[in-house]
Amino acid sequence: MRIGIVNPYSWDVPGGVQYHVRDLAGELIRRGHHVSVLTPSSRSVLPEWAVSVGPAVPIPFNGSVARLSFGPVVSARTRRWLDEGAFDVLHVHEPTVPSISMLAVMNADSPVVGTFHSAMERSYAREATAGVMRPLMERLSARIAVSEEARRTLVEHHGGDAVIIPNGVETSTFRRAVPLAKWEQTPERPVITFLGRLDEPRKGLPVFAGAVPGVLESHPGARFLVAGRGSAEEEREALAACGDSVEFLGEITDAEKESLLRGATLYVAPQTGGESFGIVLVEAMAAGCAVVASDLEAFRAVLADGRAGILFPTGDASALTAALVHALDDREELASVARSGEHASAQYDWGVVTERILAVYQTVVGASPTREGRPAATALSLLRGRLRGEEA
Repeated sequence: MRIGIVNPYSWDVPGGVQYHVRDLAGELIRRGHHVSVLTPSSRSVLPEWAVSVGPAVPIPFNGSVARLSFGPVVSARTRRWLDEGAFDVLHVHEPTVPSISMLAVMNADSPVVGTFHSAMERSYAREATAGVMRPLMERLSARIAVSEEARRTLVEHHGGDAVIIPNGVETSTFRRAVPLAKWEQTPERPVITFLGRLDEPRKGLPVFAGAVPGVLESHPGARFLVAGRGSAEEEREALAACGDSVEFLGEITDAEKESLLRGATLYVAPQTGGESFGIVLVEAMAAGCAVVASDLEAFRAVLADGRAGILFPTGDASALTAALVHALDDREELASVARSGEHASAQYDWGVVTERILAVYQTVVGASPTREGRPAATALSLLRGRLRGEEA
């Protein structure tokens, strides 16, 4: 199958959507499919299966900064990529984001699958443009949401519906990772980790930092390792009194992240909102690291309502302190939580997720009027029947 995938965000600044696109493309190629990815990028060297439309422009979006590409030159390059690709199916991520995803949907001749990643309580911009977006949404042959929260956001702002297929994770790389001695837990020195943008408020570093002193009172040997880009001067100053119990690692590589999680006792996800899934939660679970996370709907779903991890009230540093102290007090229960998380992570492996995405592709291609004369509007009902049959 010839598959075109569109990533709306800059390839140069890693993020959840970019990782999703990269890993999905790799898995599809390994299975023998022809894949081309269109993406904004300033890099002179990209993977051989990726095509750049040029650099991106930073735009505030959903509590963060999205780097997008648009304009007449970008539009022309997108049309040329579509013409040269002659794709059997086009898979567009975040179709409503004003970047190349939207341009690709507008100009596509092949069946189009849209994947929606974002979750938000309310967006006045989306509400204001919902009418304008309706013709664009009608061009989608099928819609995928990566979580129930992403599906809710889609339905509330644009109507219609979507099948839920979660983000994928290369779980085997986390299971096989070898801990680095300098970051590895010991019975006397448990390791508690944070991963994320340090200066992005919704990632919750202040909540994490607020729990550190209380945990050290009960477990003075605990180590707190903080990894991610950003300065976070306030948190650094507040935690300076904790000495070498707290270490800021800066930005780390994928291999270092795998080793860090594999050797850690607990991974903390203290995000305060704006999360539609929680890839790092799954990565930690696959690594055998117990997860403690904010009680966000997206995280609750990944952690099976607390059966595959520990949940605490969102934004409550005192509750996080209590959860961490309790986990460290009862190592047998902690080990059980880690085992449950590792077992639950299997459903998010890219091997499983790709099978479900391929079922979407095959359904919309089969439902395309140019193939068997069936209207594309029937694709969602056909797909749901197919996925139910595979899961039975």
